Amino acid sequence: MEPEKLSFEDAYKQLTDLVKKMESGELPLAASVAAYEQGIKLKAYCEQLLKEAELKIETLKVSGQPQ
Repeated sequence: MEPEKLSFEDAYKQLTDLVKKMESGELPLAASVAAYEQGIKLKAYCEQLLKEAELKIETLKVSGQPQ
């Protein structure tokens, strides 16, 4: 599934699961490379969502009103 269709929580869980599998050494090389590529996408997506949330919080703090 593409990261854009996931919630932050689901994307982060997938990312941590990928990291665990890669660290365990249970994946063959080709699967590790594919997992790494997917991990890069998931990381970028999570960072984007966090940045959007941070900007929204800053906007709310400045305006003092819910958007």
